Amino acid sequence: MKKVASNDQERRILADLLDNIGYEVMPFKNAVEKVTADVPTSIPLTVTATGDKGLESTLEVSISLREKGYKVAPHIPARLVTGPDELDQIIERLRVADIDQIFIIAGDAKEPAGKFKDSLDMLKVLNAKNHHFKNIGIGGYPEGHALFEDTQIEDALKAKSPYADRILTQICFSADTFIKWNKNIQSDGVELPVYAGMPGPISRQKLIRISAGLGLGQSANFLKKQQNMFWKFFTPSGYNATNIVRGLVRQMTNTTTTFKGFHIFTFNDFESTEKWRKELLKQTGQQSWRLQENS
Repeated sequence: MKKVASNDQERRILADLLDNIGYEVMPFKNAVEKVTADVPTSIPLTVTATGDKGLESTLEVSISLREKGYKVAPHIPARLVTGPDELDQIIERLRVADIDQIFIIAGDAKEPAGKFKDSLDMLKVLNAKNHHFKNIGIGGYPEGHALFEDTQIEDALKAKSPYADRILTQICFSADTFIKWNKNIQSDGVELPVYAGMPGPISRQKLIRISAGLGLGQSANFLKKQQNMFWKFFTPSGYNATNIVRGLVRQMTNTTTTFKGFHIFTFNDFESTEKWRKELLKQTGQQSWRLQENS
C-alpha cells in the first residue's frame, strides 16, 4: 500500500477519519452472512434501497444486522413511501428493532408512490413527528448528478440541511473535487459533518457482477448514475481508493473542512474492504489498540 500519512498531523487526520468510517451494504442474498463473517460490529453500516427490490429487503437486512449487534442506518427513498401513514409504520418498525439512524434520499423511482416527491418532503413530515431517530443522514453530490443541474443540487442541500445531522456523499474519485465541493457548501452555510463517499478496493470484475445482479432496470439506473465510476475503472490506470484517501489527508492539513469520516461503497466485498481498512490503520502509528478495538 502507498504511504498515506507522512507526518504526525497527517497520521492524526487519517486516524480520525478511520475512526468514523462506515460501510454501505447492498441487500442482496447472503448479505447478512457476508457482513458478519468479515466486518466487526464497531463499523457502522448503511443498507441501500432500490426501486426494483423495494423497501422490504432493505428493512429486513437492516433489522437482521441490528440483531447481530451492528449500528445500522437503512436508506429510505422518499419516492417509495406512499405517505405519512406508511412512514409511521416504518418509524415504528425501526423503533422496535432499536434502529435509531436513517438515511433519507429521493430515490430513483420514476413516479412517486404517493405524497413524497423528494427527500425534502419526507424530511419536513418526519421533523413534525415525535420520532426516535438520533441521526438523520442526507446525500451530497461532489461530482454532481446526471439528472439535475448543480444549482438545483446546491439549493436542495441548503434546504435539507436544517433537518439532518450528517451528509453521506455519493461516489467521488477526486480529493480535489471533494475539497472544492466542501468549500462551496460551507460558503452556503452548510456545516453538517460530511462522510466522503468512495468505492473500496473493488475489482473491475466484481463491479460488472454487481451491475448484472441489480436487474435490468436498476442496472440501467446504476450505470447512468455511476458513469464516471465505470469510466474510471476501465481506464488503463484503473482505480485506487488509497490515492483518494492520501489526497484528502494531505489537503486537510491546511484546509478547514467539515469531513468527519469515510463512507465506503463496498459492493458487498467486505473481506477486501476490511483488509484495506486495517492496512490504512497501520499508517496511523496507533494500530495496536485501534486494531484490537476494531477487530
